[in-house]
Amino acid sequence: MTTEIIVALITLVGTLIGTFSGIVVGTKLINYRIEQLEKKVDKHNQVIDRVYKLEKQDAVHNEEIKVANHRIEDLERLQEKSTSKK
Repeated sequence: MTTEIIVALITLVGTLIGTFSGIVVGTKLINYRIEQLEKKVDKHNQVIDRVYKLEKQDAVHNEEIKVANHRIEDLERLQEKSTSKK
């Protein structure tokens, strides 16, 4: 074999190793960033779930307040009627 062919083969092997290691490092970085994004998405989804539950509880509490206010108004009317009869 001539020296040119040996140099070309060594260059080819070096290029393949460099390319492969670059791909591996890039893949690891991409996987790490995807994992970090997945964690952020999970946290976001948990917040959304909690907000949804709070909104449902708020709606229930608002309805309970409306019912209580109507009941108070009814009791006040009854009291006014009973005091006006005396």
